Amino acid sequence: MSPTRLPVSFRRALRHARLSVLAAAVAVSITACGGGPGKSADQGGQAAVPVEVASARHQSVTANYSGTATLEAVGDAQVVAKTSGIVLKILVEEGQRVEKGQLLAQLDDEAARNKLAQAEATLKKAQAAFDKAEKGFELKITPRTQYDSDKYDLETQKAVAAGARLDLSYTRVVAPIAGVVAKRSIKIGNLVQVNQSLFQVVDLDPLEAVLNVPERDLDTLKPGQPVQMKVDALGGRSFTGTIARIAPVVEAASGTFRATCQFRDDSRQLKPGMFGRIEVAYDQRHDALVVPRTAVVEEDGEAAVFVIEAAPPKSAPAKPEAKAGKPGEAVAAEAPKPGFVAKRRIVKTGYAEGDRVEIRDGLAEGERVITIGRNAVRDGTEVQVLEHADAPATAAAATAPGKAA
Repeated sequence: MSPTRLPVSFRRALRHARLSVLAAAVAVSITACGGGPGKSADQGGQAAVPVEVASARHQSVTANYSGTATLEAVGDAQVVAKTSGIVLKILVEEGQRVEKGQLLAQLDDEAARNKLAQAEATLKKAQAAFDKAEKGFELKITPRTQYDSDKYDLETQKAVAAGARLDLSYTRVVAPIAGVVAKRSIKIGNLVQVNQSLFQVVDLDPLEAVLNVPERDLDTLKPGQPVQMKVDALGGRSFTGTIARIAPVVEAASGTFRATCQFRDDSRQLKPGMFGRIEVAYDQRHDALVVPRTAVVEEDGEAAVFVIEAAPPKSAPAKPEAKAGKPGEAVAAEAPKPGFVAKRRIVKTGYAEGDRVEIRDGLAEGERVITIGRNAVRDGTEVQVLEHADAPATAAAATAPGKAA
């Protein structure tokens, strides 16, 4: 009698169960041979924190004050209409340089000329009346009251004629300062009214930028000091200027004072309204001990750095089983690797320039400080110094036992 054949589904389930049991047995075998997960090489000891370091070096450092400001034109004139009239001519356009007194536009002057003609005719009549009264007064024919009245009439008509002459001159719109036409607000045929803006003329040489400097720097900035300004709109190009003047008072609300810097640009690339980053170099030390700015920690009003020091030597851990060497060959013991610890040290800082900070006290030349990874260490933390171009070798090569030096 043939054996009973099992169903296909049952055979598949049995095959999967066998595979699961086999996988579990392999996992148990691997765990028993290699140790449980999470065990480190030093049987659970805390791993050293990897850090990058830099050496303290003597370099030249410059004390700078940095600030931002917007350029302003020293001369900025709004040309307004001083009389009403129709615009007949426009003689300049935006971007054109003009001189002081140059004609910019011409207004209709017919009414002003008629008014001046009437005033001059009346003036002649008053002049004739006064001449007659003056002669009569000398001959004692004209009374004093008539003489005084004709004199006052003459002075009044002189003032009226002068006013009419001035109104006529106002029909010629001229530049009040030398500079560049920054804006034209009228067109030919427009009817302009008194005090209406017609042009804007700005003087581009020199330009000024006002820095609002904290009062603690009042004694460091002086008139005449050179300044450097970088303009992002011109690709970061640098321009040289000077401090033109220092405000004699400190604003109580902001605790700052105004330092006005002046710039002259023969290339005419600087424009009013441009944003600039200004640096004022007010002192320099040629042999200062400096470290990267990232190495300095500011806490509770104190500055500190983490200095790398050699850790106390550790004995090599004992191994449960010693490897047997070849007959006649000595088995060398594994030498312990040199270690390092981070030591927090209070320092006194000085000038800061770019990414460098001067250390005035608390650090010696050649000592290495942590630049990257300092937030993960505390005083006494064991660290692993990563190889870095700026750092010297982490330790001298140790001579393994059994080898000649």
